[in-house]
Amino acid sequence: MLGAMNRASVVLAGFGAGSIPFSNIASRRTGGVDLREVGSGTVSGTALYRVAGFTPLAVAGVLDVSKGAVGPLLAGRRRPLLAAVAGGAAVAGHNWSPWLRGAGGRGIAPAFGSLLATAPTGVPVLAAGLIAGRLARQTGLGSFVALAALVPVLARTSGRRGAAAGACVALPMAAKRLAGNRRVAGPARRRAYVRRLLFDNDGGVV
Repeated sequence: MLGAMNRASVVLAGFGAGSIPFSNIASRRTGGVDLREVGSGTVSGTALYRVAGFTPLAVAGVLDVSKGAVGPLLAGRRRPLLAAVAGGAAVAGHNWSPWLRGAGGRGIAPAFGSLLATAPTGVPVLAAGLIAGRLARQTGLGSFVALAALVPVLARTSGRRGAAAGACVALPMAAKRLAGNRRVAGPARRRAYVRRLLFDNDGGVV
């Protein structure tokens, strides 16, 4: 029972750390702007940069990456599955923050932190997708490709532990991207939904 409580505490700590909306805090402190009321409403580094500039983005970015590592570091190396789940919980907390009434980002920044602590090979996979998407001005598509590649690459390079770490961060990221665009009926609207899903350009460092 004690072990189960300890595992639950680690996951909750990961979620709690991930839920802290550093980008929105920085935006409100520096520009008096709530990122939920800007553009697409995504609480992201991209939105923060647009309203506050580079320095707040850099500070919030470091904090958003760091919070993704809190749960995995508490779990320790001897409990890789717990570390993976705690890292995924941090991404979920970031994406659906209770401090923002369920709003949030898309999880890339805390995913970097989680992977740095659990499966570092996944970091360049996500980074490559983000950079390629930026260069092509299609960050949504770049993120989608990176997520699709993350688990297979980590399974090959880091075995089951890596695959678990990749899956735990990829699932809430994919779920947020899907949930962030409302499904609508009709062939034309379904095609529009898919285009927004893949080519939404507010999917930068979040």
